[in-house]
Amino acid sequence: MRPSGRNTDQLRNIVLETDFSKYAEGSCLAKFGDTHVLCTASVEDSVPPFMRNSGRGWVTAEYGMLPRATNTRNDRKRTLSTGRTQEIQRLIGRSLRAVTDMEGFGERQVRIDCDVLQADGGTRTAAITGGFVALHLAFQHLQRIGAVETIPLTDEVAAISCGLWNGEAVLDLDYAEDSTAQADANFVLTGSGGIVEVQGTAEGDPFLREQFDALLTLATDGIAQLVKAQKSALGLQ
Repeated sequence: MRPSGRNTDQLRNIVLETDFSKYAEGSCLAKFGDTHVLCTASVEDSVPPFMRNSGRGWVTAEYGMLPRATNTRNDRKRTLSTGRTQEIQRLIGRSLRAVTDMEGFGERQVRIDCDVLQADGGTRTAAITGGFVALHLAFQHLQRIGAVETIPLTDEVAAISCGLWNGEAVLDLDYAEDSTAQADANFVLTGSGGIVEVQGTAEGDPFLREQFDALLTLATDGIAQLVKAQKSALGLQ
């Protein structure tokens, strides 16, 4: 039995609380069990230099953990400058850009800030899932003020972790499972089933193709549930 008592194909309790931040154009507090990530979207009427005069916008992301997001305190400056932090924020940005029509909102930049308030595994997957909700809300804001006619998103995007724990494929790893898994993978998929990114690692012996296929099947079903939760949070179903 999993440490949490969940079934192999069972997500943690998922909460996507919108409009958590008073001032951001879009915000979502994403809770994957005891992992809590605050995602805010800020709209800027400018783009990075490499995008100027292109007629296209840009979506980028920043990620960080609060000093006591984990069981020991991390130095605030160190957590903002690690290679892991940079890798995760690039992943979040790539994931959100994959479903964004960059020509659909003019030469504007949307910054997605993902701040981990509490970590229990799966912080990057919660950040991507909540970041999409925050981005959608920011585009809704632009639509309300007449800056765009339609929401410049081509699909939903969400992310989930899967792994081999005690030799069995399981969905949505918490820290107890992630820290002892034989293999783990993060899947970023669109609502229509497209693959944006897969990050998979064997922590010991290599794992087999059929085991990877089992992880992908779990992830596909989990993403479908997350997209449903995103749509519900956004009032789209």
